Amino acid sequence: MQTLTRKITQWGMKWLTRDGPLPETPLCDFNRLRFELRPCDVLLVEGRSRVSEVIKLITQSPWSHSALYIGRLYDIRNPRLRVVIETHFEGDPEEQLVIEAELGKGTIITPLSTYRNEHLRICRPEGLSADDAQEVLAHAIGKLGSNYDIRQVMDLARFFFPWNILPRRWRSSLFQHNAGDATRTVCSTLLAEAFSQVDFPILPFIDRGDDGSLRLFKRNPKLFAPRDFDYSPYFSIIKYPYLGMNDLGLYRRLPWDRETDYLDQQPPPRTAESKPAAPQSMGYIHKTMQRAGLRRKEV
Repeated sequence: MQTLTRKITQWGMKWLTRDGPLPETPLCDFNRLRFELRPCDVLLVEGRSRVSEVIKLITQSPWSHSALYIGRLYDIRNPRLRVVIETHFEGDPEEQLVIEAELGKGTIITPLSTYRNEHLRICRPEGLSADDAQEVLAHAIGKLGSNYDIRQVMDLARFFFPWNILPRRWRSSLFQHNAGDATRTVCSTLLAEAFSQVDFPILPFIDRGDDGSLRLFKRNPKLFAPRDFDYSPYFSIIKYPYLGMNDLGLYRRLPWDRETDYLDQQPPPRTAESKPAAPQSMGYIHKTMQRAGLRRKEV
């Protein structure tokens, strides 16, 4: 019976986490983004799996996943932590790495290159000191091997329904202490806990007294979703679009199709007659822009 249950669970995990097709139009210049990343940057991912679509619906945001960039192995100062990373990742020491909590895998180390074809965004904690950055990394590294808490995703979903219409057994357990809490987490909770260790704010509760004094209260890390790092005023948003537009008036010289009006969906596939002699790949567009004296820059 246990074997059957395990097989059904594994099948369900694969079904939920199977990625859909890649977007036809790339939105992110991965090569530029990977050179910009710094340790402790939060990487937001617009996922393509079924569980990603559920998270997007629950949080009303395009960002379904978050990961913490830890850099390369030599970016970790503490020798003990480097040993822990080597235990969980046996790849090239020069590989750029992220720590993430992923359904079906738990808290793991993943090569940054895994997200080469995804839509990504960098959220950078402004003013985070070098020492505190190492402490944030240490906390996240210490969570390696923890299981993923799918119950927490369902708990977040329950907040969107009136309390009185749900049966008691369906109600949220976010604020209940359970013995297994320390061994389970989700992606955004992992990151919120790490930044909380150094009192770095994400979206704190703020109380203003009658005398004008302020008090900040930390939110329960389990209440955080990937979108909160995007919304937080304490994180800078860094985008690297596939076509940079810092040059004045560059948008006027982008390769727009002047023969077609507005589209409501993706353009239809080209016929043999309509295809140009040279393929209109992104590399071709970049070369065309370079010949026109344009440069690709950060927005």
